[in-house]
Amino acid sequence: MDTASKTHPPRLAGLPRLGERLWVLRRGSLSRRMLALAAATFLPLLLGGGLALDRVLADTLTRNFDDQLSQYVRSMIASAEIDPAGEVRFTRPLGDQRFFEPYSGLYWQVSGKGITPFRSRSLWDRALPYAPDKVNFDGTYRTVAVYSDETLRIAERDAVLPGSPRIFRFAVAVRVDELQAQIHAYRRVLVWSLVILASGLLILAALLATYGLWPLRRVQRALTEIRSGEASRIDEPSFPPEIRPLVHEMNALLAHTEVQSEQARTHAGNLAHALKTPMSVLLNEARGDDTPLGQAVLAQVALMKRHVDHHLARARALGRRAAIGARTPVWRSLESLKRALERIYVDKGVHIELVGDPELAFRGERQDLEEMLGNLLDNACKYGGQRVRVSVRLAPREDDEPFLTLTVEDDGQGIPASEWSKLFERGVRLDETSTGTGIGMAIVRDIAEIVGGKVWLERSADLGGLAVVVVLPAAE
Repeated sequence: MDTASKTHPPRLAGLPRLGERLWVLRRGSLSRRMLALAAATFLPLLLGGGLALDRVLADTLTRNFDDQLSQYVRSMIASAEIDPAGEVRFTRPLGDQRFFEPYSGLYWQVSGKGITPFRSRSLWDRALPYAPDKVNFDGTYRTVAVYSDETLRIAERDAVLPGSPRIFRFAVAVRVDELQAQIHAYRRVLVWSLVILASGLLILAALLATYGLWPLRRVQRALTEIRSGEASRIDEPSFPPEIRPLVHEMNALLAHTEVQSEQARTHAGNLAHALKTPMSVLLNEARGDDTPLGQAVLAQVALMKRHVDHHLARARALGRRAAIGARTPVWRSLESLKRALERIYVDKGVHIELVGDPELAFRGERQDLEEMLGNLLDNACKYGGQRVRVSVRLAPREDDEPFLTLTVEDDGQGIPASEWSKLFERGVRLDETSTGTGIGMAIVRDIAEIVGGKVWLERSADLGGLAVVVVLPAAE
C-alpha cells in the first residue's frame, strides 16, 4: 500500500487554535461570555448596517449631484438658439459665477458634428470629450479623468434646436472633489455614529452582565460567610425568583450535610460505647491471668483498643468535617486546656504559656481542635520539663485561603530527629515507661490532614525541647 494513502488529510492551520479559543471561552466567566456574545452579535450587525447605509448615502448624494448637473443641462437647452451664422447662442447666461472663472471646476460645453464646440469661459483652452457616434436624447452621466489634475463628473444630453437639423450635445461637468467631499463628510459622521453606538451597546451589555449576575456574586459571598462561620444558611427571600431555586437547593444540601455529620458522630459514639464495655471486661480478666494465653489476650485487646480509638477519632473527624461553616476561636480552647492540664500536672509544676494573636479562629469543629491540642499539650506536659509554650499566629495564604499556625514547644530533653517519623505511627511509644496508647500523634496528623492542614516536628530554638508545628485552615 502506498504510504501517501495512509496519511491523514491535512487540517486547516487555524482550526485548532480557533477550537482552543472557543473552549477557553466556554470555560470562561459568564460575564466574558455575555460580552463576547454581545460583541459577536452587535458588531456584525452594525458593520453590515453601516456598509448598507454608506452605500445608500453615497448613491443618494451622487443622485442629487447628478440632478443638479441635469438641471444645468435643461437650463442650457431651454435658453439655447441658433444665431444667423448657424452657431449656438444662449438667450440668457447660466447663473453660477464659476462658469465665468477659468479652471473653476464647473464647466459647460455645446458640441456637434463639424462645428467648433461652444464652451464656457471656465474651460478656457480646454474642451470636454465628445463622441458624436453615441447619441442619447435621455441624458447620461459618467465620471472621467479628462485632465491630469482633474476628474470630472459629466452630465450630457443630445437635443435638436429649432432651425437646425444638426444634433447638438449639451454637457455640464464638475470636479468630483465636491462630490467626494460631501461623501467623506457624511461617511465621517456615519463612522463616528456607529462607533458611539457600538460602544454604547457594549457598555449596556457590560452593565447588563454586571447587574444580571450580581445575585450570583451574592450567592458566592453568602457561601463564603457560611464557610467562615458567620452564617449558617443563605437568606432565600432576598434573591430574585430565578435564583431562589438554586439558593433553596443549597440550603437543603447544607441541612442534609449537617444531618449526615450528626449521624456520623452518633454512630461513632454508639460504636465507642458498644465496644468499651466488652473490651474493658477482657482487659480486666486478662490482667488477672498470668498464663501465656492471658498475656496474649491482654496484648491483643490493648492493640485492638488502640486501633478502635484511632479509627473512632478519624470517624468523628470525618463526620465533623461535613459540617460546613464551623468556626472555633483558638484562644478560648487553649485557655480551657491550659487550666485543665495545669491542674492535672500540678505536682510536676508545669506552666503553659500562651502567646500570639488571640483573635484567630479555626475553620472547623471545636472537638477536632481540642482533640489535636489536647494530645499535643498532654505530650508536652508529660514528656517535657516544667515549661510549655503554645504560639498562635497567622500563616501565609495558600491558594488564596487563610491558614493559622499552632506551635507547641516544651523544655524537655527532646527526641532525636531520626525518631521523629516514628511518632506518627499508630501504637508506637518512644517512652515505654509512661502510660498511653501511642496513637495521640497519629490522631493529630490524621485530623490535621482531614481538615486540610498539616503537621511536622522541629527542635525548639528557645526552650530546647521538641516543637510540634500544626498548620490549620483559618476562619476569616
